[in-house]
Amino acid sequence: MNNDNDRYEDDGIGVKTDGQEVIPILPLRSMVAFPQMSVPFMISFSSASMIDDAMKADRTVGLLTVKDPAVEHPVPGQLHEVGTIAKILHAKKNEEGVMVALLNGIRRFKVSTWQTDGPHLKASVLHAPEIVETGIELEALQRQLRDAVSEVLALTPNSSEDAAGTITRISDPLQLAYVTTFNMNLTTESRQELLEIDSVSQKIRVLLSHLSHEKEMLTIGKKIQSEVQEKMSKTQRNYFLRQQLKAIRKELGETDAPPSEPDNYAERIEGSDMPDEARKEAVRELERMQQMTPQSAEYPIVKTYLDWLIDLPWGQVSDDSGNIPDARRIMDEDHFGLEEIKERLIEYIAVRRLVNRREEMPNEADERTALGVILCLVGPPGVGKTSLGRSVARAMGRKFTRMSLGGVRDEAEIRGHRRTYIGAMPGRIIQSVKRAGTRNPVFMLDEIDKIGQDWRGDPSSALLEVLDPAQNRTFRDHYLDVDFDLSEIIFIATANSLDTIPGPLRDRMEIIRIDGYTSLEKLQIARRHLIPRQLRSHRLDNDEVTFVEDAVLKIIHDYTREAGVRNLERHVAAICRKGIVALSEKGWSHVVVTEQMVRDCLKKERFEAERSEAFNTPGIAKGLAVTSVGGDILYIEATRMPGKGRLSLTGQLGSVMKESAEIALSYVRTKADQLGIDPVAFEQSDVHLHVPAGALPKDGPSAGVAMVMTLASLFSGKPVRSDVGITGEITLRGRVLPVGGIKMKVLAAHRAGLKTVILPRRNASDVEDLPEEVRSELTVVTVDHIDEAIAGGFADQPGGSASDRGNSAADTGGGNECDTDLTPMAC
Repeated sequence: MNNDNDRYEDDGIGVKTDGQEVIPILPLRSMVAFPQMSVPFMISFSSASMIDDAMKADRTVGLLTVKDPAVEHPVPGQLHEVGTIAKILHAKKNEEGVMVALLNGIRRFKVSTWQTDGPHLKASVLHAPEIVETGIELEALQRQLRDAVSEVLALTPNSSEDAAGTITRISDPLQLAYVTTFNMNLTTESRQELLEIDSVSQKIRVLLSHLSHEKEMLTIGKKIQSEVQEKMSKTQRNYFLRQQLKAIRKELGETDAPPSEPDNYAERIEGSDMPDEARKEAVRELERMQQMTPQSAEYPIVKTYLDWLIDLPWGQVSDDSGNIPDARRIMDEDHFGLEEIKERLIEYIAVRRLVNRREEMPNEADERTALGVILCLVGPPGVGKTSLGRSVARAMGRKFTRMSLGGVRDEAEIRGHRRTYIGAMPGRIIQSVKRAGTRNPVFMLDEIDKIGQDWRGDPSSALLEVLDPAQNRTFRDHYLDVDFDLSEIIFIATANSLDTIPGPLRDRMEIIRIDGYTSLEKLQIARRHLIPRQLRSHRLDNDEVTFVEDAVLKIIHDYTREAGVRNLERHVAAICRKGIVALSEKGWSHVVVTEQMVRDCLKKERFEAERSEAFNTPGIAKGLAVTSVGGDILYIEATRMPGKGRLSLTGQLGSVMKESAEIALSYVRTKADQLGIDPVAFEQSDVHLHVPAGALPKDGPSAGVAMVMTLASLFSGKPVRSDVGITGEITLRGRVLPVGGIKMKVLAAHRAGLKTVILPRRNASDVEDLPEEVRSELTVVTVDHIDEAIAGGFADQPGGSASDRGNSAADTGGGNECDTDLTPMAC
């Protein structure tokens, strides 16, 4: 190092202090200065005084590159510590007042210590000479570097041949390396790296690596440019050919189809966001279209297919908005009651939002697929299944679309027709998605239980792929014949009954039951939703028509007996129409709807007689039934006449219900002594058991207990209490087994004005699902054996004793979890 310092001092550069040179430092931004090169610099205002001071001294400065170009006033630590000592050859301010200096690089230096006591940066520096090897290896590296420079400059646009010649004529290996580094397209970091390398051979090797990368980049760029030019040339050629074809068509008078139509489709395909598979198919069909004449039979077919491919929302996605409190508020605004149902939907929305927020996690794809639950809302008509789906869409900020599956029997309705058929179209799934305009709407599949099958296929099997979160990512419509992603769609199905839904399809859905409303719930729904909606639809103000509470309750009790509120809304609409007539014809200013006005408008009550019916005749019992429109009362009547012990059954009873009647008769005969019945009566009498509403088919095991009560009443002469509703399956041993549809049956008993309901004890847990209003007005008696039901159901027995005795027993028998009911009535 002493020899280096002596050489340094001989050059007269800097001021020597303790064996080191102290020189001012000029920071450089986004560039690196090299020895043996002269470069002009534009000097900033803050460094201009330093250049003036250096011009007055020995004109020597140290050039160091700033690590971060964004730093305005760099300090030690923000500058690289290996740089170039330069002589100021010339410095002058231009017309704009900016100083321009010409500096000549002398040699490398390395910062030893910084001195910050003056107005400008200074540093004590040490000379850092490069190691220049000798021998054939260095000559080979120089030759390879010259060849690489020539190749890169040949590929560089607008490069000068003189520049290549100047560089290749340099014989000094160090100068060749620095000049090449300065003239090539390298980053500031790469240039600083080359400056800091001590060995010239190593400098050239690193430089060759950079040049090799630059050569490959230029080669690829030139190839891409050539392909683009070739494509442009082909486009121009097609344009001229189409112009010629246009002229030929004009001469032939074939001007029906606009000649620019293929160009229009080409632009639409280019601007669409369809995936690669669909784009490839669209381009292929467009090429076929370009080869056809508009008069060709296939021309409109291809055109329609391209329209479908382009117009589908391949990339349009609705962003989930809102939050859980907003979703809960929307649910409460749209629906009264249904608290458990709304809570489950809130949970569903919360899970979907959480999954969407974390969808960027790469290892969560399978988990997200597993969370794609398909909800199925099952309940009677008019309870708000479809409107719940609309509320989910509004709460999540998504589009809503629906598809009715009632009466669909053709598989092509789901998957579409193949394009070989005349008039082929995509399936209704794809049509609904296109109509929604987004790839992730809330999709309501209405009446999924009414889908059918025939020789045209099984639509329910086609729905298996649509509703399977693990498969619907690649749903392939027969018409499109390309994959369409349905995994982001929220599918919600609705049904009135589960019995007609195939098992595999039902297995893919989570069942949510909506059993119906009580009278008070219907009253609140009418006040909050039905009446305001009908007033708006009839253009009436609140101060023109007013419904009193008793009038609404009269409609509920005397004119409707349904689980939902659809008929209630129809009656409200009828009264609104009568009110409009009164306002217009009679000149009234305000119509108050009272009980009397309801009677005048709706005429005779439909259900008043049945609700108040109190029979005291042996051989009649009230069973409880589940129908496709909710729960209902099922009258079971029996009579006997002289005969030989035959049993006749009428009322369109199914095989299961007929077996229940035979079991009931056998049990009553075995218990004749306990019931005070003469056994001879069975042998000398024929029994006719009838279930009214004979036009409706009925089936299911849950009428067994009611049939036993009916036959026991018939032969014993003791009437069954007329305010008791009965349900439960019976065995030959007299066991009472559980049945399904308890909530709907008890709600029907409450609507009909019954006071007591006899249920199987194993259905006692279902009573917890009943509204408090119903439980407070009904006496629920749970029984384990038919003897307990007889004790609580006959008119001469206290009703409470059976409840006390029944609740103390345990049931060890088996039973059905739900009825095997037929549509529309099941018992």
